[in-house]
Order: sequence, then C-alpha cells, then structure tokens
Amino acid sequence: MRTRLQKLPIGESSFENMRTRDYLYVDKTEYVHRMVTEGAYYFVSRPRRFGKSLLLSTLKCLFQARKELFEGLWIAEHGEWEWEEHPVVVIDFNGINHDTPENLRLSLEEHLMTVAKESQIAFEKSFPAPKFKALIRGLYQKTGVPVAVLIDEYDKPIIGHLGRGTEELEIAKANRDILKGFFGVLKEATVVPALRFVFLTGVSQFSKVSVFSELNNLYDISTSKQYADMLGYTQEELETCFAGRIEQFAEEIGWSQDKVKTQLALQYDGYRFSERDVKVYNPFSILNAFSDRSFGNYWFRTGTLTFLVNLLKQEQYDLPTIEDLQVSHSIFTTFEIDRLNPEALLFQTGYLTIKDVDGRLYTLGYPNREVKTAFTESLLFSWTEDVEEEISSHVLRLSRYLRDEDLEAFFEAMMAIFASIPYDIETKRDESYFHTIFYLMISASGGDAQSSVLTCRGRIDLAVTFSDKIYIIEFKCNQSAEAGIKQIREQGYVEKYKQSGKKMILIGINFSTEKRNLEAWQVDR
Repeated sequence: MRTRLQKLPIGESSFENMRTRDYLYVDKTEYVHRMVTEGAYYFVSRPRRFGKSLLLSTLKCLFQARKELFEGLWIAEHGEWEWEEHPVVVIDFNGINHDTPENLRLSLEEHLMTVAKESQIAFEKSFPAPKFKALIRGLYQKTGVPVAVLIDEYDKPIIGHLGRGTEELEIAKANRDILKGFFGVLKEATVVPALRFVFLTGVSQFSKVSVFSELNNLYDISTSKQYADMLGYTQEELETCFAGRIEQFAEEIGWSQDKVKTQLALQYDGYRFSERDVKVYNPFSILNAFSDRSFGNYWFRTGTLTFLVNLLKQEQYDLPTIEDLQVSHSIFTTFEIDRLNPEALLFQTGYLTIKDVDGRLYTLGYPNREVKTAFTESLLFSWTEDVEEEISSHVLRLSRYLRDEDLEAFFEAMMAIFASIPYDIETKRDESYFHTIFYLMISASGGDAQSSVLTCRGRIDLAVTFSDKIYIIEFKCNQSAEAGIKQIREQGYVEKYKQSGKKMILIGINFSTEKRNLEAWQVDR
C-alpha cells in the first residue's frame, strides 16, 4: 500500500499553515537557527517564487515562540534556542500601495498604525520614518523585550516602476528616496538597542550609493557559501522529501524513476548562488511539476519579461553571448535605477546563474532548460514582433527535426520562418542578425544550442547537442555554404567533441542579405 502523500504547498507562504494543514515542508530551520544565533541584521536577494516569504514567515513564528510548530524540525531537535516571545513587526511590500510616492507614504503609515493598534501602542500621526521609529521603541518599552523586524520584498516600490517610461522612472526614484529614510531608522542610535533581529528580502540589491547607504550594517547573505542552499531544493532534498511524488510521477507517465529525476534536473535544477558548488531546484516549478506530472515552464509563466526584453533590445545586446558571460563579483551587488546593468539584472532576477568560478572571474549561464527555452522564445518573438503566430508552429518542430536528422524539413521550416519576418523589422541583416535569430529559434524549440563555442583554434558559431549526435554549424553571409564547411574542417572544430563518442554532423550555412533568407547550406556527415 502506497504511503499517504502530504499536500504540495503551491502558492503557500505561511509557515503556520504549512505545519498545521498537512503541507509538505522541506526543513530549512538549520539555516534559520544559524542566522538568529550568529547575527542580527540580514539581507537576502533571490528570484521571485523562491521561498523568501515562507522563510520570513518561519522567522516570524520563531520569534513569536510558536514552539509547537517546530516539533520534529532541526531547530527543535538539535538547535539551542530559548523560546522567548519577542514583539514582531512584519512589513510585506507586496501589500503596500506604491503607485505614487504619496500613496507609498500613506500606505506605510496605515500599515504601521494597524500594527500599533493591534499592539496597543499609541503615537501621534507623522511621516512613515518617525512612526516606524516610535513603533519599535514603543514595543520595546512596553514589553521589555527587543523587537524582530521582518521586511519582505523591500524593493517592490522601486522595481515595479522600471522599464515603463520616464514618468514611472521618476516615481521609482521618489519611492527610493522614501525608502532610504524609512530603512535608515533601523540603524539609529536610539533604535538599535530596541532591536533583536532585522531581516530584509528582495529580488535585487540596490548598491550602497542608494537604499543601502542608509542601512549599511546589513549582512548580505545573497552570495554567502553558508546560505547557498537555504532557498530552493537540493538534489538530496528532492530525492528524500519528494520520493513518493517521484514514484507517482514515474508511474503515471510510464518512465523509470531515474529517468524522471534526470528530466527534473535538466528542466528545473541548476541555480547556483555562491562560490560553493551547490545547486538548487526552482521550488515553484518542482511543486507544479509534481502536481501536474508534467514538465512545463511554470516559473517562467508567473512573471513579465517586457522590461528585460526591452532593455536587451535597447542595449543592442549580443543575445547568443548570454550563455557564457564572464563577470566580476561586483555584478551581484550592483543594481542602480540610473544605470541598469543587463548582466546584473539577468542574474538577480533568476534568468542567469553562476556556472563556474575561477578566482575572481564568474561565468554565468542559463540555470536550466525551463529558463533557457522560455526566455529565448520571448526574445525571439520580441525580434519578430507581429509574426509570432505564423512562426511558432515552425519553431516548435525545429529541435525534433534535428534530433531525427530530417534536415530537409529543418531547412524548409527555417526558410519559412525567415520569410515570415517583415523586412522593416530589422534593416541591418548582417551575419550577426541571422546568427542571433537562428540561435534563438533552435533554443526556443528546446534544442541544446551553444553559441560561439570556444576551441583552441577559434570559435564555433553554433553547436547543437543531442544524446547521440552533435551539430557543428558555421554561418556565412553573402559567401558560400562550402566556405562554412571548409572553416570547420580547417580550424579543427570537431576535435573538441571527439572524446564524446557522438556522431558529428557539420553544416555550413550561407545567408543572403538580398534575399533576407538562407541561400544555401551544405551538410557533411
């Protein structure tokens, strides 16, 4: 008889609900214990839907001394903790109105007044910062116990206005200035003695010349080796906590459990947040995949990409190079309204992750297939604008054609796609343009495409890898397909892959700027 499975906590961010309503909870309380016993001021940034709100809720219950909720968890079994009740102030910016600076002030004031009323703390009406200060000091004076302040999605009033034009940018700046003064309360000399613990979460960290200039005593654990797997599921957690779900998934789709685990890893694993080589799964996608018993693009569907895509187009970013970016550590703590960095934005929002670390040099790339496939599809359709419906069916088949080595159908589909793109969308139809569209199409179809692959004798324009074969592709513009094959041969590009034991298929492709399409191709097996 199969063991009864606990409910999957899809969309559930309340620790109390998780522990009292039979939801599956992956125990992260060892990290919670480490934070509350080793420090007092923390900040962590993670992509959306990564469990930040649940972590904050867990801390709230801990400081409320809800010991019964922690029975059987690491902190109750192994951690030394005095279950003393502390006043807790929670500010969730998901519920704070920030559409104008005035509404941000009013909404903050109303929230603080509500907390004060519930705690029977009285103070005069004033701006948010003085009210925040009075609330913390009032709670401390009333109880004699220092206060825990927990702030979720602190950056919502800023990033919610980016990429929406000049007027919205001014709102973001004004909101930032309000937040600087508001958070500055937490380091004032008269407030610090009243604080036991401060924890902020967000998607991005605005560097010290901005919001954090007023709160520079925070320990940023976003890229800390100690907390690298505090949010998200590790491989061990997946295989132990979700063993019954893996079995159920495998039975329903007729796969072995090992095959299911391999596909889950390919689709949702790969997020790495520190020098320490530990990767985690996207929790939101994993929960939805087990619920549906399907490998969908769940996390990707929950956010808007318009701002990101527009920024990359505005910067004329070389899109195929996104997969192999090399950056310094400063990229992880740099995010400014006035000078948005595409690499920092892509990393902090979860579209890129750390792939390798070599001293002070970090290599970034897509974390997994879900992100790469869905993101490149969005980029492709942003380039091809109003012809999404015309080309989407062709794009979806490209990877299958290559897998089946049906190259006649593959090139027929490619020519149909290029023919569908209106001429006035992009006038600079050079090799870089064709290369970019080609790369985006194959990636969006689910193919494992790698652009500008470095070898000891040059760079391969495009390599597409399957379990049994590798395509090595060289692009030419207004030349000949034969020239592409010749370059692959002369530069010894196949040498890089000889040890794989896979079949090598060499393709030279020539694009014609006059025809605005593929003109010729040659295949060498």
